[in-house]
Amino acid sequence: MSRRLTRRAALAGTAVLPAVTFLPHGVCAQPDWRPTQGVRIVVPAAPGGTTDIAGRLLAAYLQQTWGQSCVVDNKSGAGGIIGSTEVVKSTPDGLTALMGNIGPQSIAYSLYRNLPYTPASLIPVSNAITAPNVLVVHPSVPAKTVPEFVAWLKAQNGKVSYASSGTGQSPHLSAAWFLQLTGTKAEHVPYRGAAPALNDLIAGVTQFFFDNLTSSIEFMRAGKLRALGLTSAQPNPLTPDVPPIASTMPELKTFDVSTWFGVFLPAKTPRPIVDAYNAGMKAWLSDPKTLERIKTMAGFPAYGTPEEFDTFVTRQIALWKGVIDKEGLKMDVN
Repeated sequence: MSRRLTRRAALAGTAVLPAVTFLPHGVCAQPDWRPTQGVRIVVPAAPGGTTDIAGRLLAAYLQQTWGQSCVVDNKSGAGGIIGSTEVVKSTPDGLTALMGNIGPQSIAYSLYRNLPYTPASLIPVSNAITAPNVLVVHPSVPAKTVPEFVAWLKAQNGKVSYASSGTGQSPHLSAAWFLQLTGTKAEHVPYRGAAPALNDLIAGVTQFFFDNLTSSIEFMRAGKLRALGLTSAQPNPLTPDVPPIASTMPELKTFDVSTWFGVFLPAKTPRPIVDAYNAGMKAWLSDPKTLERIKTMAGFPAYGTPEEFDTFVTRQIALWKGVIDKEGLKMDVN
């Protein structure tokens, strides 16, 4: 049996609801939808990663808010494509949502020849969390700043290598774009995940890596890796001495990469359901407990209206298409 929302929860939902597109400017309304049975948030990644953590935090909040069970269903594989495809094929009734991310919801559209869905297959609800990658180098690399590193790369003339957590993933394409903008060369060495990539970087097998900040920060603090710059345009309070790469050289002023994690619903999901999810996410991302947890993940809350998130995703798709096309990358979904 479904449980009705408390008056406090109902009032809270009204307070955080964004203006509805079809109402006059400044007029707000409470969503007229809430689930009457359990909800499933599909995470297209293995347990333990940032996508999974974000999905579980949101699921717990929505379960409390809606009074219905809200569970995370991990469907990893093919770089997030398996889980994304499951949501695309699900009934658009609000009972199945996707905690998507930069890979399957932006990079994949240009990377794969036979992707089983398109951007129109999913409705963007809201971004949730953004987090930077960080350029880390082995201590044997003499550079202490990004300009020194670029000069070193040019002197090496392609004789150095960089790690990634997989071909076509955000760390790989962060490096590819960096090399494109600076006119430098290096050999790409893909690994199956960040952990083995970090192990070989620390061992000196490769020379640099654009890793997620949360993965590398302890190695940076231990002196096993040297951080030269963040991929995001804004600094991060966890690493006040590491500047944004975009601020270090004129050639890199457009360089702005953040991994991101946001919610999507299947195409044809009715607007009241989209609005209800969006309102829940706005309240979740305003909660002090959520904000503190995101801070420990070296991330930033990134709430937006469905229209704002749609615009963001469209721009991300265009950005990575340019990088991928220039790199000449094409893969098949296995």
